[in-house]
Amino acid sequence: MTPADGPEAEQLPSRRIADAVRELITSGELAPGDKLPSERELARRFGTARNTAREAIRLLTEEALVTPHHGKGVFVRETQRLFRWGNDRYSRKAYRETGLTPFRLEMQRQGKTARIEAVAIDRVVPPPEVAERLNVPADEESVLRRLNEYHADDEPVQLVTTYLRWSDAEGTLLTEPKTGPGGIHGRLEDKGHTLKTGRDEVTARMPTHEEARFLETPAGVPVLDVLHTSFDQNGEAFEVTRFVHRADRSGLVYNFDIEP
Repeated sequence: MTPADGPEAEQLPSRRIADAVRELITSGELAPGDKLPSERELARRFGTARNTAREAIRLLTEEALVTPHHGKGVFVRETQRLFRWGNDRYSRKAYRETGLTPFRLEMQRQGKTARIEAVAIDRVVPPPEVAERLNVPADEESVLRRLNEYHADDEPVQLVTTYLRWSDAEGTLLTEPKTGPGGIHGRLEDKGHTLKTGRDEVTARMPTHEEARFLETPAGVPVLDVLHTSFDQNGEAFEVTRFVHRADRSGLVYNFDIEP
């Protein structure tokens, strides 16, 4: 690595260092898992102060290209395993044949062991977007909230918050950690809501502190925020679930029909 010449020299010194290291990473000269030169070494090579080199590393960390490990150094990030979430995981036929919930079925397909931990199951006032979709009062405890942490082979993969009408959930296994065969959709089918269609609203954003803590999200890595709404045989929305995934470890795969 040598300092940039020409017009690039007019850039901030930290940007020049970040650009040079980024080029080494994208070209493969620095491979995943390789250790970067120290701040002192980068500063020496580029003729800058150490805090300038430190700022360059911060920029690369925010781009999710490198990961600092306290006391060990800074390393090029390893290629992440991708969890693929397909819309076919909602298949009624699949859960009837296997008795597995959508997440457990998805993990089985990917050769992983699923683990779900219930964080909260309570009756709450719904967020505005949930009240609107479920057509319930937004100023009273009109929904059941189920907040769960999902793991695959003990790796945290998603935070899931499900909202159901309290009138559907009251007095059922939906208020318990284990909801029985078919999971939530199985119990809602018992209440007369057969899943027919769904809508996913997908956005990307930076994680909250709690989301980053659970998902072990490196600095600079966003999350995928998927707001899912389930509709029954009458076209009525009966479930709203927010899925929060690490964007660098999750892919969304959808199959869909084209209207004539």
